[in-house]
Amino acid sequence: MLNPHLKERTRHRMLNRARGQGNDAALAAMVLSARHGQSALGGWLGLSAGEFARLVRRHFPGVKIPTGVYSSLQRPKARSLEWDELRHLLRSHRAGRDVSELFIVDIVCSACLGSDHLWQDLGLFNRTELSQLMWRNFPTLAARNIHDMKWKKFLYKQLCIAEGIYVCRAPSCEECTDYAVCFGSED
Repeated sequence: MLNPHLKERTRHRMLNRARGQGNDAALAAMVLSARHGQSALGGWLGLSAGEFARLVRRHFPGVKIPTGVYSSLQRPKARSLEWDELRHLLRSHRAGRDVSELFIVDIVCSACLGSDHLWQDLGLFNRTELSQLMWRNFPTLAARNIHDMKWKKFLYKQLCIAEGIYVCRAPSCEECTDYAVCFGSED
């Protein structure tokens, strides 16, 4: 496991070479976490090799990513429909300010297939970084999360609502016995 202080210093070195775009810090954290096996994404962050290379050129020109990063995450075929639905949801709420939002869409969809909190599956340092990423890239969707629901649960709830599926038994979240599961601390 990579020492958090070393990881932060390495991210700062990457950011010194970055182009100064909004997603640089989050992407640097994701690349470093994937490099050290501390995310669910695999080396290409859930992207194809070509997409990953374009992302690195766009955000970190001149930065050499160690070859150990280039291991591919395989999306389970059984979950392809789920991935596609998440992709449609996120794309429909893109801020439309930067092409890197398209990379972020696919990265978030891939991380949603992981088994930890979304910020951990992405390889971010904390939930605050994830919230900032969501607001920066998907502001209309983030604005719907008015009660600060855990992001992965929130995204899947949005899919259920879009399909007209209401699996929650309680009439409101505040009355639900599982409230802490959806809204509790993620540390």
